[in-house]
Amino acid sequence: MGCCQPCCRCCPGNKRDEEEEERWQPLMDRSCTDVIALVIFILFWVGMFFIAAYSIAGGNAYRLAYGTDSYGNVCGMQNVKNANINLKSAGLDMTGRPYVFFMDILNPKDALEICVSKCPDQDLNSIREIQEFAKNSSSSLCEYDVKQENMLTAGQSHLGPCPSTPVKASTSFLNRCVPKDAPEFLVKFMAILNSYDIFYKVLSDVFQARAEIAGMCVLAVVVALLMVALIRFVAGFVMWIFMGIVAVASIVGTALLWWTYASKNQEYYAVPENERLDENGKDVTAFLVYSIIATIATVVLLIVLFVMRKRVKLVVALFHEAGKVFMHTPLLVLQPLWTFIALALFFIYWIAVLVFLATAGEPTVDTSTGWVTYKDPEPVRYMWWYHVVGLLWTSEFFLACQQMVIAGAVTQVYFTRDKKQVSSPILKATGRLISYHLGSVAVGSFIIVLVKIPRLILTYIQAKLKDKENSCVQFTLKCCMCCLWCLENCLKYLNYNAYTVIAIEGTSFCTAARRAFLALVSNALRVVAINSVGDFVLFLGKLGVVAVVGAISLIIFRTDARLHYYAVPILVICVFAFFIAHCFLSVYEMVVDTLLLCFCEDCRINDGSPGREYYMDKSLLEFVENSSEALKNLDKKKKKETANTNANEHVELKETMNSSSKADYV
Repeated sequence: MGCCQPCCRCCPGNKRDEEEEERWQPLMDRSCTDVIALVIFILFWVGMFFIAAYSIAGGNAYRLAYGTDSYGNVCGMQNVKNANINLKSAGLDMTGRPYVFFMDILNPKDALEICVSKCPDQDLNSIREIQEFAKNSSSSLCEYDVKQENMLTAGQSHLGPCPSTPVKASTSFLNRCVPKDAPEFLVKFMAILNSYDIFYKVLSDVFQARAEIAGMCVLAVVVALLMVALIRFVAGFVMWIFMGIVAVASIVGTALLWWTYASKNQEYYAVPENERLDENGKDVTAFLVYSIIATIATVVLLIVLFVMRKRVKLVVALFHEAGKVFMHTPLLVLQPLWTFIALALFFIYWIAVLVFLATAGEPTVDTSTGWVTYKDPEPVRYMWWYHVVGLLWTSEFFLACQQMVIAGAVTQVYFTRDKKQVSSPILKATGRLISYHLGSVAVGSFIIVLVKIPRLILTYIQAKLKDKENSCVQFTLKCCMCCLWCLENCLKYLNYNAYTVIAIEGTSFCTAARRAFLALVSNALRVVAINSVGDFVLFLGKLGVVAVVGAISLIIFRTDARLHYYAVPILVICVFAFFIAHCFLSVYEMVVDTLLLCFCEDCRINDGSPGREYYMDKSLLEFVENSSEALKNLDKKKKKETANTNANEHVELKETMNSSSKADYV
């Protein structure tokens, strides 16, 4: 009966698996995976380039940069008259008029816009003052066909030909005339900050301390690197202290609840029965319920901690092994930097195309106002969605490539028996990724996009329904978004482990995801230990970096007389320090997760027998069921290798002596 279990090697149905395991060679026998997905991803990017070409050919980024008037003229430029626009004020030379002026800044959407050579630098309270401003500055605030001598009788409104008074003193912001005292929609936000000039003081403090902030960011990088190097030595101590504190706190909390219940109960029954209050009786009952619940929770927690103790030891051992991996591949901590540079370049490209795409509309005349409006062609509406999907898919693709490189480098270190022979694991992992597994990365990243898109749609719907009073719909939307967020994070974790299996065995994404899922489920307690205790240790490491950098910043800034609020630059530095530490320690977390899956695959395939020795170090062998036998086989192998080496040396020495004896004889 035992030989017919699915996981047994002697079962006839598992002969194929047994043969695969017999010839299992990690990091070897590579072939291209998920080629169809890679072809689809390339074709998708062909579409992205088509959208970029269409946007650049049909768009006009100067419209956003310099602004346009209501007749389609770009301010500050020579304009060409469009055949579809039959307006006398269209296609004018606006070279000397670089600023957009709104007839009503508080309602710019419905107001006439014109190009002016100078924004009004003083309040204009009457049409005569507008005329005087035009004479003195040669900047007319009325329509182009209104002459200075006719301004007094031209008429005033937000539709022109002259602006309604008063006209507030303005300044140029992004080539638009904006009132110096800020328009109403900005005053609401700025009034609180400007009441005591807090906003400007904060900006001034950040600007004054810019050099120190940059220096502290560099220091945060150094401290984070030191934390990566040292965390493997303190991980075990922190984990056991943390578990001890949790256990003691649970026991003490439960004891205090029982003590409180006993005191309340004694006080309650010490009072004569006719003088007892119902509220006191309910209070005693409540503390009894709390004590029972706390007792059950404490017992369960202690049982879990007892069961998890060996798994926690494994986490400690994996942290030590992760430190050894960084000794072999120190440049692994810099992988987020290359990903950041790639993402930054892609975002610049994406935003540039977005700007051109936003201005790719065809100019038309609005019959109700007589002004020029821009209407997006039908294809552009679909291009917007295509461009957004491209942002999500490509961003996830770059992140997945980083994860694949990290997994590939770690697996090469793990599955190399002689660690002295490890050479350029990052370059080799990158080469394997580019040569064989870009298709698998495209599949994994697209799966994440399939979850992100519904989340974005629900977020858009929630924003549209924000002012509605239908609380049931709002609650349903939030629940759906929460479920999708949880699903997305689970898929990201599964994806990374799938990339690890691909790095080990070179299989397709779906096969790797299935094996990774089975490995995670069969080692659920180990996964829980790493994702709870291990993540807590890494979080403490991030806080440690913030604490060190923040303390040094406090010493530097507390006596700086230039600053109004020295807490502001310290806060900025702490935020940057946390994100820097997160970038470096997240790599450490990936390495630990990769080592766990390598350990599981090593245990699944190998059994420690001759010819099927484990790849893991001795520090991990104690967590294998047949560890004693495996250690004996490992010692036998080493003794045999030593004996062979000694025998070879003895033979060489004997041959040398014989040759020297013959030479002496001759």
